[in-house]
Amino acid sequence: MTPGEALFQYARSFAFKKAAAMKLGDVPDLPAAPAVTLGGEGAAWRAGFALRDISPKITKMHPYWMAGYRIGKSITGVLDPVTASALWLDCGGDGVVLLSLDLIGLTGYDVNELRNALEPFCRRTGCRNVTFSCTHTHAGPDTMGYWGPLPKSGKDKAYMRFLKDTVLLLCEDAYRDRRPGQLYYGSADAPELNHRWRKPDYKKSVLHRFRFVPDGGGKEAWYLNFPAHPNTLGGRNRLLSADYPCYMRREIQRNKDVNVLFSVSAIGATDIGEVAKDDLERTVLGGMLLGKRALEIQNDRPLPAELTFVRQPFVMPLDNPVLSLANTLHIFTARRCAAESDTKTGFISELTYFSFGGVQVLTVPGEMFPELVWAGGYQDAGHSATGEGADVDPTPLSEIFDDDDLIIFGVTNDMAGYAMARNDFILDDKMPFLNRATDRFGRSHYHETNSCGISTGDVIAATAKRIRQTLAAGGKL
Repeated sequence: MTPGEALFQYARSFAFKKAAAMKLGDVPDLPAAPAVTLGGEGAAWRAGFALRDISPKITKMHPYWMAGYRIGKSITGVLDPVTASALWLDCGGDGVVLLSLDLIGLTGYDVNELRNALEPFCRRTGCRNVTFSCTHTHAGPDTMGYWGPLPKSGKDKAYMRFLKDTVLLLCEDAYRDRRPGQLYYGSADAPELNHRWRKPDYKKSVLHRFRFVPDGGGKEAWYLNFPAHPNTLGGRNRLLSADYPCYMRREIQRNKDVNVLFSVSAIGATDIGEVAKDDLERTVLGGMLLGKRALEIQNDRPLPAELTFVRQPFVMPLDNPVLSLANTLHIFTARRCAAESDTKTGFISELTYFSFGGVQVLTVPGEMFPELVWAGGYQDAGHSATGEGADVDPTPLSEIFDDDDLIIFGVTNDMAGYAMARNDFILDDKMPFLNRATDRFGRSHYHETNSCGISTGDVIAATAKRIRQTLAAGGKL
């Protein structure tokens, strides 16, 4: 046994012992969540927007750890600011808040803490749901804990308090800014701005745009969604940045005075298009080209003022002993619970379904591979990593909701790592979840090491089916 193998076995044994000592009890039975509908016939949309800078104050005396690449890499300066945006949306009464944050992600534990802090705001304003989408920039501060000087967490407590305070102010700002208007939806395909670098080659390259236009004129609010990792600056970068979303927003605002929010879609092994060789040039140009494409959308259609949502918690099984150990050592926080998994534990996560005037959106925790979402992407037995056919894979989410144009808000309300197809999931025999495995075609498998386990896609699909049943029972589908 090599020293690395011995270390892995120790970590695995330690994680299991700690999990057993937690006395977590039975696997929690999370009831089906109700469907909530706002608006309807005769209603009208209202929306409000708010924006705040969430850049940490970087000094030599107070380092911040950069999220997304190697461990223990401090941020040395600022290329562009990271920001947080909020969109209040209602149909004349109670409403919801959609948040977009230029961060790598937030755990479900931290999202739950933020929601608890927002309870007075929600009671006073009639806010029925707050959704936290992270743009997943790989050049922002560590808000998960993974990228600090291990075994210490990389999360900065003072920054997390600042983030909480900013979120509270953002929601208040967006609520005060609400005004009547019309909500539109449009889209454009951008295949040249969407690069898939792992088999299968299957991908979706749709840029989605929700556009709110205030009655009587005024500043519009756009919510954009696209499937590409904001990791374009690369692992050598040490400057704070929102990555390509920053330059997408700037290009739009250079041409039109609008407010812009952004979320990523299903981004597993999917990056911005290879529009330039230099990392910085690719980041800036990729964002600018995506902004131009957003400005060119011409197929807008008005949406009726009816908003339906279902927020469904579920138990995410945790097969990964490395993540289990990291949680045990308080490197990152999770709402831990008993689960049917290799570590006997899991954590509480969630899916949220939205219908904005009939346009269906599903929020997912972490980074989904596109074949789990849209039908037609699974590999057959002759081409899959495991030699198994697509019959072992979960039902694609688009089939569950009978919608080929289903929109995914990724890295939302939880950061649960990657979710991939069962017949494409390969682990190293000696050090699973630490070493990259190599499949029968000689292809390297990195993403599995940053996943909860092979069943992630199955559990998400099962939860989506539960939401579908709730909607069907209420006559919403």
